[in-house]
Amino acid sequence: MTDPAGPGSIDVLVVDDDFMVARVHRTFVDRVEPFRVVGTANTGEQAIEAVDELRPDLVLLDLYLPDLFGLDVIPRLRSGGHDCDVMVISAAREADAVRRAVRHGVVDYLLKPFDFEDLKPRLERYATQRGRLLSTVVRGQADVDRVLAGAFSPAPGGVLPKGLSVETAGLIERALRDAEGTLSAAECAAATGISRVSARRYLEHFHVTGDADVSLRYGTAGRPERRYTWRA
Repeated sequence: MTDPAGPGSIDVLVVDDDFMVARVHRTFVDRVEPFRVVGTANTGEQAIEAVDELRPDLVLLDLYLPDLFGLDVIPRLRSGGHDCDVMVISAAREADAVRRAVRHGVVDYLLKPFDFEDLKPRLERYATQRGRLLSTVVRGQADVDRVLAGAFSPAPGGVLPKGLSVETAGLIERALRDAEGTLSAAECAAATGISRVSARRYLEHFHVTGDADVSLRYGTAGRPERRYTWRA
């Protein structure tokens, strides 16, 4: 089943061998403007057929598909004349898979398991950078260099989003650096004297910029706890 795309939307095809997981990913994507899921597929062949029919802007591609390895879908799409972007979403942690994904030009690579807070900033970053690429006017080498330097790369860590202060960011950074192991938002808040919600915003900022890693700790019930560690 497909949905009509709205004006200015970024159309997404979700590909995952587990239809329940695909449904969850679809729900995640539809919560982020201006993204809109226009279809789902559960096999590599279905993905190729769906791209032919739906012409999505972005494909969220699982790698462990029942008929094809996900990365083998990409050259099939290119030979078919499709220039849609591809974001890998997979449990595949092998370095060779990551290297192959980079060689195939994927715009991002997100490891399972993840939750909405992991996917949302990546989609937002993709939307921003896609808009910049589409609006770029090349007048000379400097314009080309700016496109190549900014295409699908994380925002620089020194630029803080609106509402975040340099002083508090420094507190959070020191708490992460000094921690023995990982910190949750609640633990970081207790260590720095700010609210848990504020601590979570700074921690997520550091995660998006690549300065902090996130792991999920699963309990007996409820959502998994997100835990952060500073990258050495």
